[in-house]
Order: sequence, then C-alpha cells, then structure tokens
Amino acid sequence: MSLTTHYLLPFLYNTWPLLLPTLLVLLVSILLYRRRNSYDSHTDDTKKAAANRVIQFGDVGDNDDDDQSDLVDPPHGEDVSHIRYQHDRLMIEESQQRADEFYHLMNKRRSIRFFSREPVPRELVEKLVLTAGTGPSGAHTEPWSFVAVSDPDIKEQIRSIVEAEEEINYTKRMGKQWVADLKAFKTTWTKEYLTEAPWILLIFKQPYSPLPDGRKVNHYYHEISTSISCGILLAAIQNAGLVTLTSTPLNCGPALRSILNRPSHEKLLLLLPLGYPTEDATVPDLKRKPLGEILTTM
Repeated sequence: MSLTTHYLLPFLYNTWPLLLPTLLVLLVSILLYRRRNSYDSHTDDTKKAAANRVIQFGDVGDNDDDDQSDLVDPPHGEDVSHIRYQHDRLMIEESQQRADEFYHLMNKRRSIRFFSREPVPRELVEKLVLTAGTGPSGAHTEPWSFVAVSDPDIKEQIRSIVEAEEEINYTKRMGKQWVADLKAFKTTWTKEYLTEAPWILLIFKQPYSPLPDGRKVNHYYHEISTSISCGILLAAIQNAGLVTLTSTPLNCGPALRSILNRPSHEKLLLLLPLGYPTEDATVPDLKRKPLGEILTTM
C-alpha cells in the first residue's frame, strides 16, 4: 500500500472540515493583501500626479497644507515694525454722500468693445497699476504682475493668438448653450479692439516665487488676491474716465506669456484693453439686479 493511500488520504478525510475553512481564510487574506498593495500603489500614483499638476499648472499657494519639509525663510521677518493706522473718520453724512457718488460712478461702468485710437498717457496707466497694487494679499506676498502693451506689433501678435483660440472656443470648446447665451450680446471670436485700444493690460497671478536654489516661496490665496487687485483696477479705470473690457482668453496663457517673455511661474488671469470709447460706441441695454436680489441682512 502506498504512502498516499495509507496516510495522506485518511488524514485529508479526517481533517477536511478544518482544512477547508483554513484554505478559504488563507485565500481571502492573499486577495486582500494584493488589493491593498494595488490601492496603495494607485494612491501613490494619484498623489504624484496631483503633485505634478501642481507644478505644471501652478495651483500652489491656496492650500495651507503644503509640504513643510523644505521650509524657506518667511518673506517678512518676525521683527516687522507695526505703526499706528491713520484713519480719516468722516461724518456719517459725508460717508453717505461719498458712497452715493461712488455708486453712481461705478454704475456707469460698462464693458466696451469699441475703442478710440486716442492715446492714453503712460503715466496714467502706471498710476492705475499702482492703485491695483494696493489690494490685500495672503501674507502680503502680492502675487501679481502687470504687463502694459502699447507697441502695435505686439498688440497685433496678441490679437492673432486670441482670435485663433477664440475661433476654436466658439466653434468647439464653449458648447451650444454658452454660444447661445452670448448671441444677445453679438460677440464673436473677432477682437478688433485688441489692436484699436491704445493699451492692453495683462494681469498675471503668481502661485509662487522661485528661489535661486530651486525652492519656492508660496503665495497664499494667489487667485483671490489677484482677482481682488483686478477689481480695484477696474474701479480705478472707471474713476479715471477710461473704459475697458474684462477678458479671460481661454487657452491663450502660455502663448501670450511666451511673446511677452514672462517667467513660467506666472499664469495669465485677465486681459484688459484700455482706452477711451469711440463716439458711437454702443452697449447692450441691460439692467442690474436690484438690492433685494443681491443682499441679505440679518
């Protein structure tokens, strides 16, 4: 009689109620172990991909949980002196009057697409940008840069890039609903105002500042900080008696950054033609929402 018949078969026959659950548990454990390793690998790949996206697209600085393993010196030392804030307190009547006057001034602001070629002094443009630079920013990192273009050749290049991308936007990227919503405003991918306006202002956000050793200084809340700065700029433009059009040219950022020789860590946020309106300029006859639709008081 063989060893298998004499020992192994009787052993299996007598112990199979115990062996079968044991084998099942072992099999499940192996499957769970492999699944966990696969999940960990996928998680690591996801984290790496997210990190690569951060580096590629510059979405650094709006996240306060950034890796602190490679700290840099804070942009402002701990010994920054604090001075008394100088506040010009107004009588409530004057405050109300100023608020009324400023509202009526800003309520006249419109997006203009018909620009006169009448020149605007460079000094005036510089003052407008200085005003925009008074905006608040996370940790006072001032994560913005402004490029003012008056050179006709560069404006022509800008228009060519914007129109090429806008044609694709209108025909493919934007979708039927978006295009339909714009029909009332009679907008197209043609942007004559980019070469007619005496100036084009391009506003770039800076997610971080690079250091010579390759490390980065984070710019916290760079998106909202630069957006607030742009809002102040729009008010300054209106206050100076000039007009503009807020433009966010889709997919034009890298090409425009290239022709303007801007560094790779800057990302285009807004493009503003700047100047005076033509005498026959028109705008859609629109009404703004009443106070009751935009304000809730408690």
